[in-house]
Amino acid sequence: MGLVLNLLVQTVVWFGFIGAVIFGAAGTLDYTGGWLYVGMMVALSIVFGSIMLRVDPGLLRERLKPPVQEDQPLADKLILVPILLLIFGGMGFMAADAARWRWSAMPFAVQLAGCGLLLAALLFIYWVMRTNSFAAPVVKIQRDRGQAVITTGPYAIVRHPMYFGALFYIAGTSLVLGSWWGLVAVPLLALLFGIRIGIEEKTLRTGLEGYDDYANRVRWRLVPFVW
Repeated sequence: MGLVLNLLVQTVVWFGFIGAVIFGAAGTLDYTGGWLYVGMMVALSIVFGSIMLRVDPGLLRERLKPPVQEDQPLADKLILVPILLLIFGGMGFMAADAARWRWSAMPFAVQLAGCGLLLAALLFIYWVMRTNSFAAPVVKIQRDRGQAVITTGPYAIVRHPMYFGALFYIAGTSLVLGSWWGLVAVPLLALLFGIRIGIEEKTLRTGLEGYDDYANRVRWRLVPFVW
C-alpha cells in the first residue's frame, strides 16, 4: 500500500509541477499543446505505473526514489543538475515559444504526429525497463538487488538505450507542445548524456562483473552506428 500511495503522490506532484512550468511559461491555459502533453503523460504514467506495480515493484520502487542518493557518485549528482535544468527549462521554453512568443508556426497535424513519436518513445523506454529491472534513475551498483549485466532486448544494440529513447521523448515533447525551436534541446541533451554515460561506464566497469566483456561485444553506447 505504501508503494501505491507513493506512486499516486509522486504522479500528482510531478505533473502538477510540469503543468505549472508549461502553462506558466505559456502565460495562458488556452494552450492545446500543453493540455495534449500533460493529459497524455498523466494517462501513460498511470498505465505504465500500474503495470510496473504488478510486474516489477522493485524497479518501480527504485524509479520513485529521489534523483540524488547517498551511494551515488558525486560526478553523477553534478551532471544531473544541467540535465534537469535543460529538461524543465526546455519545456518552459517550448511552451513560451509556441503560446506566448509564437515564434513557431506548427500545423496541428505535426503536433499529432508528435503525440505518436512521444508514445513510441515511451513504449521504447518501457521496453528498456521491462528488460532491465536495474534501470534506476541514478548511477549506482544495486548490490542489494543482485544487479547483473543485461545483454538482451535493446541492450543487445546499444549499451544505454534509456538515454536513446529519452532523446526521442524530448523531440516528441517539442512537437506536441508546438515548438520547432525546442528541438534544439535534443543535441544539447545528447551531449549531456554523453558525459553521464562516461560517469556511468566508469562505475559499471569497476563495480559490475562482466560489464567489460559486454562493452566489448556491444560497440555503440548511445546511438547505433554513430557512437
